[in-house]
Amino acid sequence: MQSKRLSKWSLIILRTMIIVISLVVLFLIFKPLFHSVISQSSEKSKLTESLIFQKQTNLGIPVRLKIPSLNIDTSLESVGLTSQGAVDVPKVYTNAAWYNLSPRPGEVGSSVIDGHSGWENGIQSVFDNLYKIKKGDKLYVEDENGIIFTFIVRDFRTYSPNEDTTDIFNSSDGKAHLNLITCVTARNVDQKSPNDRFIVFADKEE
Repeated sequence: MQSKRLSKWSLIILRTMIIVISLVVLFLIFKPLFHSVISQSSEKSKLTESLIFQKQTNLGIPVRLKIPSLNIDTSLESVGLTSQGAVDVPKVYTNAAWYNLSPRPGEVGSSVIDGHSGWENGIQSVFDNLYKIKKGDKLYVEDENGIIFTFIVRDFRTYSPNEDTTDIFNSSDGKAHLNLITCVTARNVDQKSPNDRFIVFADKEE
């Protein structure tokens, strides 16, 4: 009886050893294949990242902005910050200006363009009619290489001087955006304070 029990346990042990050895053999056989698949996947991921980076770094400086619905077709200056730390404005009131510390239009992130409205002495400014913009309107930005990027207006709103403006300059969704900034004028009855800013939010057309 004891001999039968030993024989039974020996058989179980033998089967277990066979299974373990088989698994080890299969692992050794397919290990190079698994490594190759993982390596290829990693290389594809690196290539994709490289192409995205190359595409990003090949974008030119923006030179022109067009908003057909408002009959705006203007040159773009390049501006940084003033000595007081505010976003600078275009020197020519009929021009708009790309804020050069923001991404270039078409790059991931929020690119910012500002312009005057309600210029002194009744002289027409580039964004006098920006408040007439509508959701779904298209904006076109041309860079120095002649490449044109299309953006679609998603939203617009007025910001008071003390409001948090983080969402104008930052985004974390991995997409390209274009935001337009101008000062408030008396032309729009809903915008009463000259210290307020009217912002247009647009997303790059896919």
